[in-house]
Amino acid sequence: MIHYRSMSSPLGDVLLRAEDGHLTGMFFAGQKYHPAGPFDSAAVDARNARVLAQAAQELTEYFAGGRQRFTVPLRLAGSAFQQQVWRALCEIPFGETISYGQLALGLGLPPGHARAVGSAVGRNPISVIVPCHRVLGAKGALTGYAGGTDRKQALLRLEGTAAAPHLPLLRDALAVAA
Repeated sequence: MIHYRSMSSPLGDVLLRAEDGHLTGMFFAGQKYHPAGPFDSAAVDARNARVLAQAAQELTEYFAGGRQRFTVPLRLAGSAFQQQVWRALCEIPFGETISYGQLALGLGLPPGHARAVGSAVGRNPISVIVPCHRVLGAKGALTGYAGGTDRKQALLRLEGTAAAPHLPLLRDALAVAA
């Protein structure tokens, strides 16, 4: 059975979804691909109640600047390719960024597959926890965030990535040159 919980965040209301003791969704209000309601939060079974409470607590800690890694159990439903991309997203460290092209290359795909990777990134059902906000367009452009680019920029700032999202890429380049 699917259960839901709403919570407030500094970036707007969030809807959490759990099934069979796993978090299966985290959606900002109004974001692209937000599930259709109504969402009955009554009569949540114990396993899903624990998962929803854990996800809400970890997100609260993250938004307060006290959490860099999530431990809530996840279940991501999607194609094999989407799941491969989403697993790769989970490997991008807190405060770091990567481009869609770099992500495609890291998955062993030719450079021309950045759009396919971007499509999979955009369909990520567990925003923030599966950190799709850490993927940028070419030259650090803020593109392709289902929750909106304002939220993407706010998440990058929260992680110390700087107001201009291309700076971490420049910082990495400067470290190599030094």
